[in-house]
Amino acid sequence: MEMTRTGRIHYLNPDFTSSFTGTVQGFTTRHEGVSRPPYNSLNLGTNTEDAPHNVEGNRNILARTFGIQHDRLVTVRQAHGSDVLVIDEPNDDCTHYLTLECDAIITNQPGVMIGVTVADCVPILLLDPVKRVVAAIHAGWQGTAAQITTQTIAGMQRLFGTNPQDLQAAIGPCIGPCCYEVDQPVKDGFGKHNTPWEPVAEASTPGHWRLDMALANRLQLEEAGLPITAIQTAGICVCCHKESFFSYRRDGGETGRQMGFIMLS
Repeated sequence: MEMTRTGRIHYLNPDFTSSFTGTVQGFTTRHEGVSRPPYNSLNLGTNTEDAPHNVEGNRNILARTFGIQHDRLVTVRQAHGSDVLVIDEPNDDCTHYLTLECDAIITNQPGVMIGVTVADCVPILLLDPVKRVVAAIHAGWQGTAAQITTQTIAGMQRLFGTNPQDLQAAIGPCIGPCCYEVDQPVKDGFGKHNTPWEPVAEASTPGHWRLDMALANRLQLEEAGLPITAIQTAGICVCCHKESFFSYRRDGGETGRQMGFIMLS
């Protein structure tokens, strides 16, 4: 996964390989937008206290960079749950999806860029080059515990006939275990859904653990049947890299959002 620049957009490019041409995907950084501090500068999150016209301007920059109108950039109202939006037919105006409470999006529609916004949580992108279906997943600790990654893949299988062995996945920058200490309610949340805890959490102080959410989601991808070689991980802690990424925990909640995005063209 290499840092790439297209127009004004600096992003990590997962470099998916496929049997057809025409996908763009990546994980944005905070650079080259119009927002002022503390949201400087490419804040793509509509759920922040940043001026709405700044966020709209930044989203326009992203859309234009990849040759689409701003209303073809689809995000949703992320709720730290496990609901999945499916877009399987043409839609002239995608802006209404902003009000839907979901944490993953699946589509087989070309020219529709789907994205999830994050500032510590895990952004995950999926590509099925055989069925020509893509997905974007937002996995905070609650979504990770509820196995939203597993559920998204199951949806791709059920609705589009995806074979998990054909999938390619990219796990983007997120908060790392070096900076993410959690407590008993998080451990209990994993237990509620029978989601593996011991492989991804290391005890720190009594009643607290350092949680590796990127690894937790990688294990879900592997359990779903993806080949290990088909999973890319950025391995970047956003909390440790203030110069390039927003982090909710580091910045006390007053910060912007980067985006994981993917589009069939």
